[in-house]
Amino acid sequence: MIERVFDIPFVAELALREKQIQQNYRPIIAVHKWFARRPGTLFRSLLLSEFSEDKLRDSFYRAHSYHGKRVADPFMGGGTPLIEANRVGCDVLGYDINPMAYWIVRQEIEHLDVEAYREAAGRLRARLESLVGPFYRTTCIECGSDQAHVKYFIWVKTLRCAHCGQVFDLFPGYLLAEDQRHPKNVIICSACGELNEVDDRRNPGMCSVCRTTLSQHGPAARNRCACPHCGRTNVYPNPSQGAPQHRMIAIEYHCPECKPHHVGRFFKKPDEADLSKLADVSSSWHRLTPRYVPDDEIPAGDETDRLHRWGYRRYSEMFNERQLLGLELSCQAIAECPDARIRNALATNLSDLLRYQNMLCRYDTMALKSLDVFSVHGFPVGLVQCESNLLGIVNGTQSTNVGSGGWSNIVLKYAAAKGYCEAPFEIRHKGGRKVPVQIKGEWIGERRSAGSEAPARNVDLRCASSTEASPAPGSIDAVLTDPPYFANVQYAELMDFCYVWLRRLATDTGDAFEKASTRNESELTGNQTMERGLTHFTEGLAAAFSNTARGLKAGAPFAFTYHHNTIEAYYPVAVAVLDAGLACTASIPCPAEMSASIHINGTGSSIVDTVFVCRSTGTIPRRSLVFTSEAIAQLVSHDLEALRAGGVKPTNGDKRCIAYGHLVRLAIWNLRPGWSRSLATEAKLQTVASAVEALGGWPRVAEHIEGTAALGPLFESRIAEGEADYHSGGADEVSF
Repeated sequence: MIERVFDIPFVAELALREKQIQQNYRPIIAVHKWFARRPGTLFRSLLLSEFSEDKLRDSFYRAHSYHGKRVADPFMGGGTPLIEANRVGCDVLGYDINPMAYWIVRQEIEHLDVEAYREAAGRLRARLESLVGPFYRTTCIECGSDQAHVKYFIWVKTLRCAHCGQVFDLFPGYLLAEDQRHPKNVIICSACGELNEVDDRRNPGMCSVCRTTLSQHGPAARNRCACPHCGRTNVYPNPSQGAPQHRMIAIEYHCPECKPHHVGRFFKKPDEADLSKLADVSSSWHRLTPRYVPDDEIPAGDETDRLHRWGYRRYSEMFNERQLLGLELSCQAIAECPDARIRNALATNLSDLLRYQNMLCRYDTMALKSLDVFSVHGFPVGLVQCESNLLGIVNGTQSTNVGSGGWSNIVLKYAAAKGYCEAPFEIRHKGGRKVPVQIKGEWIGERRSAGSEAPARNVDLRCASSTEASPAPGSIDAVLTDPPYFANVQYAELMDFCYVWLRRLATDTGDAFEKASTRNESELTGNQTMERGLTHFTEGLAAAFSNTARGLKAGAPFAFTYHHNTIEAYYPVAVAVLDAGLACTASIPCPAEMSASIHINGTGSSIVDTVFVCRSTGTIPRRSLVFTSEAIAQLVSHDLEALRAGGVKPTNGDKRCIAYGHLVRLAIWNLRPGWSRSLATEAKLQTVASAVEALGGWPRVAEHIEGTAALGPLFESRIAEGEADYHSGGADEVSF
């Protein structure tokens, strides 16, 4: 059972390493972007802890087949729990109200002939090369070859002066590249636009061409910029001028001829040929009759209102003409693919490619790469944008790519993802080296390749709300999920950006893609625009938990991950568990985020999830049932030591979230005997709040955490004996 076998230090080390470069550990996530994916190693560990009779450290790197077991996920999102369950032979049942989540998980698990896919993708790229390849070439300023490949076009937003009517640039700064991955700093001249390479960006000197004094700092700041023509201050964004316009200001390129003897990157100011190609692109685009470029309006929303403030009204306005041309031609080629699975794979590729092929992408001046539109889990509208090469740049042997954001990049990752389905692996770390360990006998999919004798697996994925789920009683051996958080990212608003394209190309979608948007009034996230508050979230979560739990076998686990910066966000979780008639038997910490992630770096947020393990019946160690803030602090301290043993350096935010887990677990235990589902939702939330406060809450627990170091030897002795931690079972058990 999870409560007795789960090994916190072992799993923490695995999860922490995986989250640093998750795609290397779980290539399957490259099928398509999804948000906040939890570590696959965590859910593999939960499954093996529940179903295997061996110690986790012994069983993790061995193949398993739990044929006949059925695992459900009522909020499948990116599909990690279901993928891990399918991989060890389980039948899976998944629900998600978002059509994009449903589609992504389907594409992840569905069997694909990888070689046939590669051949089709190669034909697609060759076709695009013949049609738009010249638009991604430039002249190398080192050798004069006109066949250098553009990696990135860099653009700056422009504004029409409200006073004199002249158009001017909105430069927030003139630093194009830092001297981290390039020998020198690259600064754009504010007068002539020439690119200057300088040693000291604080004292950059004068422009090498026009002798104007160089500066890092631009005139656009705090939504204001003085017009250089009349001197009057303009406010931006100005939605009355429509979608933002841009001017190309720089190119980073790759010259295969010069690269072997060139140090650093290749940068240039656009020349006349580069600018004339823009006119050729425009002419080609306007001669074309688009069939797949969406003309959908961008609906109002918590995230999309930011686009409206910038004047964007339709999704198509978020792309320049070169991007629209290449994407439309890509769609036309994909639509001609006769094999439905390969067509759907390529359509999924195009959907994922969109996040790099738009005019909201930014250029990272330190890493010197494109930052995709979802890098901060929102719609960031910057003043300097980065356009990636649509085709991608293959580096010689076709096993690597130069730059990011093109077809060759997406295809390479997708092929690796589907190859991983056929031959999954884990990573061991030996002497500082990553050693892939093939787990022979495991695979991902509803079936294997032709000729295999492996039994088929039932994969039941539903684009539907789990608040209306009705699995047969006793049909589920485990529920594993990562439920939505109340203040979650507005995934539907973001995924509409891809969905409006994908729904025009994908086949065999049933009724999943019938609606014009992935948004749904029944989504379980707070949303001011759709007037979804805490009551709606609590009631929906409780309905989903209750419905799914009815399908569980007696005593089977309902395990889910959760973390939040405020204790109030946990109250709906407690209500949902109680309404489902479950007891919480463990709250286990595990790293779930990467501290350097752009969207959480510097925010003080926790990177540690609590895994809540719940059951309808069973036993729980008496020592885990404590009722004072000092005793809870001891449990938190044990967890912190377990995480440290796994290489995690817990922050104050992590300590807080671990304490929240124990407080909520114990509140559920105390409330379960007299819980009434008939109470009003607000009364239930208040009842949970009172139960947490009665345990002392976080402030009282925090007072005692630093004084519990004396418990270390007890913890260490258990690790030495191969036991997981204080969750280990014993004779002193309490039944429920």
